[in-house]
Amino acid sequence: MLLAIDAGNTNLTIGVFEGEAIQARWRLRTVHEQTADEWGIKFRELFALTSIDPQSIDGVVVASVVPPLESSLREMSERYFHHTPLYVTAMTPAGISVLVDNPREVGADRIVNAVAAFNRYGGPCIVVDMGTAITFDAVSAAAEYLGGVICPGIGISISGLFSKTARLPMVDFREPDKLIGTNTVASMLSGLYHGAIGMIDGILEKMIAEMGPATRTIATGGQSPLIIRGSRFLKEADVDLTLHGLRLIWRQCRK
Repeated sequence: MLLAIDAGNTNLTIGVFEGEAIQARWRLRTVHEQTADEWGIKFRELFALTSIDPQSIDGVVVASVVPPLESSLREMSERYFHHTPLYVTAMTPAGISVLVDNPREVGADRIVNAVAAFNRYGGPCIVVDMGTAITFDAVSAAAEYLGGVICPGIGISISGLFSKTARLPMVDFREPDKLIGTNTVASMLSGLYHGAIGMIDGILEKMIAEMGPATRTIATGGQSPLIIRGSRFLKEADVDLTLHGLRLIWRQCRK
């Protein structure tokens, strides 16, 4: 079995694979100060809840955009699962060419998403990942990572409205009942939801015009099912895309 970890700025997304199938998935809050033992205890507790034997793990693969976590996750993997993890970078042989000015600048999660999207949906394609940032990643029909676009995430927009204004409350992100809000919360929900869709669709329209009408679009991230309901260009959500990309890269590196 393979343990796959996507360490993002807000959450750790964790998956356990048996072959190509996900047997379990969890999401933990990213805590920079967490020690290797604290991570190990959390992981063991999650495994116990699903009756997965930690001894059945025969490999660990990690994509991290949080450098302070890398040493503690490595120690946790070695101490509690007895495997040194494979850390994915733009230099990892992953089956795609990275055609950007400085490949080392590209976040591991973006490379992983590109690999997963090309293998699962073909190219050309665009992955829209709705995390702490909203990223758009372009992959050609020739399995080339072309680059992309980075925008502030929905959570950042919510926090900004709350922290930078005197009277606006903190709200959850959800689809509003109607476009024109009749109170402050409803107006904020409408602005956040339709504003995110407008930004995403506007960028996708320009990217598709540049890459060609055959370009497929795939959404991932926890908010993707909400967004695709109102989007003109996003019709497919794959919330496990990053985990599958980690699995594919692990398999590629084991050949």
